[in-house]
Amino acid sequence: MSQPLVGVLDYGSGNLHSACRALEAAGAKVRLGQRVSDFDGAAGLVLPGVGAFAACMSQLEAITGDELVRDWVAAGRKLLGICVGHQVLFARGVEHGVDSAGIGIFPGTVERLAARRLPHMGWNTIEPPSDQGVFAGLSGRRFYFVHSYGVHARDAAGRPAVPDDTLVAWTEHEGDRFVAAVQSGSVTSTQFHPEKSGAAGAQLLRSWLTS
Repeated sequence: MSQPLVGVLDYGSGNLHSACRALEAAGAKVRLGQRVSDFDGAAGLVLPGVGAFAACMSQLEAITGDELVRDWVAAGRKLLGICVGHQVLFARGVEHGVDSAGIGIFPGTVERLAARRLPHMGWNTIEPPSDQGVFAGLSGRRFYFVHSYGVHARDAAGRPAVPDDTLVAWTEHEGDRFVAAVQSGSVTSTQFHPEKSGAAGAQLLRSWLTS
């Protein structure tokens, strides 16, 4: 069986090498790039990210990566966002008093978690919506998180996080419930790091590659 080609968007942010190694271990052939032409023939695109929401958006916009992602999704092509790469898919991010526009694939807002201990760092279980899609077999499995911001069911203005037909996996940190992962059409994104999540993360990546 041939290896699917997967693009990883290199915009100066993200745990690129760990993500690439995990994707290769899951069965993909990986290509780094910055332009849509770099990903000719790719079966999917991965948007990684670490650090602050506004800084990642600025780096994406510098290479028109935000437009690339919007066009990619509009064409129905498979996308995986990881950590801040998951967060920037939402409409807005509010961090350190700075309100920044995101790519806007989903309507929600990324906000500081309501927890005493931040960052939320380490292993946590997730509550997937059902045993289907990339979430098949992942109920109660543990994934690795490291972040202080996330997406709640509704933001302060009452806007929903995601459209009604979206599959959402949830998790909690000190009683604060937030989005751990989503799957909507061709788009999958995770607040946790599947590339650092051992066997459970590898299973999710394989499911994404074959979905």
